[in-house]
Formats: sequence, structure tokens, C-alpha cells
Amino acid sequence: MGTMKFDIKKVLPKDLSTFQGFRLIRFITALYMFVMVVRSCIHLFAADGGAQSIAGIDTSVAGGNNIIAIFHQWGAIQLILAVLLLVLFFRYPGLTPLVLLTLTLDPVMRFIAGQMMSVTSTSTPPGEALNGVAFYLLLVLFLGSLWNKKTN
Repeated sequence: MGTMKFDIKKVLPKDLSTFQGFRLIRFITALYMFVMVVRSCIHLFAADGGAQSIAGIDTSVAGGNNIIAIFHQWGAIQLILAVLLLVLFFRYPGLTPLVLLTLTLDPVMRFIAGQMMSVTSTSTPPGEALNGVAFYLLLVLFLGSLWNKKTN
């Protein structure tokens, strides 16, 4: 009969070349990171950085070009992080739990930032609307990545 064993040491494993967990976790994580790359590219390359067209932030106000510029810069740093996480994820499968921990912290930090200063927009930005869902999905993936499949 098989048992499962929780192992926090998998966050920083000795063997980076293999992931001992469930394949489905890596598959869903790869899909999530693909969405991250798309989101980053929208912020970086869309004419308004997605500020008004997606997030519903009025960029016709004084300083609107600065809002757009910040969205472009945000997209740039998001893309750098996404590419770095993708490199770690595919080159070192054993770091899957660390990658997932990093991804799980993103919605937490967005929530904290949103509590410090909320965004005024005509509609709820997708990032805000999906923040809670993303957190719970990533938390489940992270915790799942720490379980070893063992057979006795």
C-alpha cells in the first residue's frame, strides 16, 4: 500500500535534476507561467500597457502618460521574473516547489499592496479579480509539490 510523505526540504533540494512529485503539478504550473508571460507582454507592449484597456484606469487624466509608463515598466519586470522562473522550472525540475513558493507569494504581495493603496478604476482589474483564486490555486500546487509519492 502506498503512502504520501510531506517534505519541506524539497523547497531547496539537493538534487535539482528531478521532481519527485506529481506530473500534473508541473503541467499546471507551466500553464500558469505561460499566462504570466502573456500578461507581462501585454503590460510591456500594449499601447496603454493595459492600464485603461484592461484595468479600466483613466489615463486621460493629468499624469496619464506616467501611469502608462509605469505599466510598461511593470510588464518589463514581470517578464524578467517570468523568464527566470521558466528557466529554473525547466532547467532544474527539482526547484518546482521553490518556483511555486515564489509564485504563491505574488498574490499575497499584491493583496498587501492593494491594502496600502487601492487602485481607482472603472471596472475591477483582472489581476485584482483573480488574485484570491490565483493564491489558492498556487498554494495547493505548492503544498502538493512538497508531497512525495512513496510505495512500501
